[in-house]
Amino acid sequence: MSVKDEVVKRFESICKERNIKMNELANRSGVTPSTVYSMLDADRREISITTIKKLCDGLDITLGEFFSTDEFDALEQELK
Repeated sequence: MSVKDEVVKRFESICKERNIKMNELANRSGVTPSTVYSMLDADRREISITTIKKLCDGLDITLGEFFSTDEFDALEQELK
């Protein structure tokens, strides 16, 4: 799995746990809904660290909390 896929999976998981829809995540984070939905689109899955930070702020978690998972630790290097 790529880091981009893992980022999306993590946001989806947190939102599901908290019963938050993606539109609500966008509103809480101060980003447009289209930004969140483009992140979810497998063909357009570019996401900046700034956007990740805003989304984390909207969820009231730190970047450290977001990335501190076994799944992120297990990702292979993306250098090819």
